[in-house]
Amino acid sequence: MRAGTGRRATVRDVAARAGVSVATVSRILNNTYTAPRETRDRVMAAVDELDYRASTTRTLSSLSGTLAIALPHLSSAYYTGIAAGIEEQARAAGIATLIGTTASSAERELEFIDTMRTRDVDATIIIGASVGDTDHQDRIAERAAAMQRAGARLVLCGRPWTGSPDAPVHVVSYDARASAHAITTYLLSLGHTAIAHLAGPSSYATGRMRADGFRDALTDFGIPVDESLIVPVTMQRDAGYRHGRALLERDVTAIVAANDELAAGILAAAREMGRRVPDDLSVVGFDDVPMARDLWPPLTTLHVPRLEMGRTAARMALYGGGEKHVRIGTHVVVRESTKRLAVWPGGASEPTAS
Repeated sequence: MRAGTGRRATVRDVAARAGVSVATVSRILNNTYTAPRETRDRVMAAVDELDYRASTTRTLSSLSGTLAIALPHLSSAYYTGIAAGIEEQARAAGIATLIGTTASSAERELEFIDTMRTRDVDATIIIGASVGDTDHQDRIAERAAAMQRAGARLVLCGRPWTGSPDAPVHVVSYDARASAHAITTYLLSLGHTAIAHLAGPSSYATGRMRADGFRDALTDFGIPVDESLIVPVTMQRDAGYRHGRALLERDVTAIVAANDELAAGILAAAREMGRRVPDDLSVVGFDDVPMARDLWPPLTTLHVPRLEMGRTAARMALYGGGEKHVRIGTHVVVRESTKRLAVWPGGASEPTAS
């Protein structure tokens, strides 16, 4: 909504609508005044109603000094590794950090953003997989627009943005589909054709992208895709153990795990069932968290640069500017959990990409 007849709303319009002075509006929007909650709510409501667009150019001298980080949970080395990169960059800039968790809940994610808005943080960074449905993306976009009007920023880290390209959402991600294609292609290059995939939850965009990358690699090598060997699971070690046991009852020679925790569970299941890794079974993970090199055997995995993603997200949050979407590169790390097949299945020749 515009003030008057088609003109852009001004700070004076906001002040008149909220029933406060221009100075009060300016201080609230610049985070230089601790206003009563009722006053702040009236001002923010007026900002939204009038579609007032404050300048979003901010420097360290205008920052209030707080950056908020939301993780799905604190038990994952992948998520905490990203958070460490954010905190390192924020500390170097003299900015304090607040950390909360969302339990991978879309509603809790939105609640966290709303809570941080009321606390006047300079930026909020959401780490982790995203719900892919349109409604959630629209609600994220609405909050990002409201934050932008108040001079704050919303950054998504480690996930794609599937909402409107015009939304003021900053994103640091990696190509999950291409990365899954790369790690699966590595197994195919070793002669494996009977490959299963413990995928992430299908309700999350990243999980679907990794599963699609797995399918792409099989198709490129002319291997029929058996959907019964693509199993969406939660991303914890126990799920890897439980579903790994079920997959090992099948005639598979390799398993792609959607993260290293799942791979650890698969390795434990293989030991219990007398399947030697890598002689009888090759296992690969995803993320390359610190424990991957200390598993037995050390895990071949897809390296995602967690610290670099975190640092990039923090720079976006604190300074803005540049590209709204940054994609970080990944690569395969080869260790001892994979091995070339000694005998090709069915006596077939080595598969090659078409």
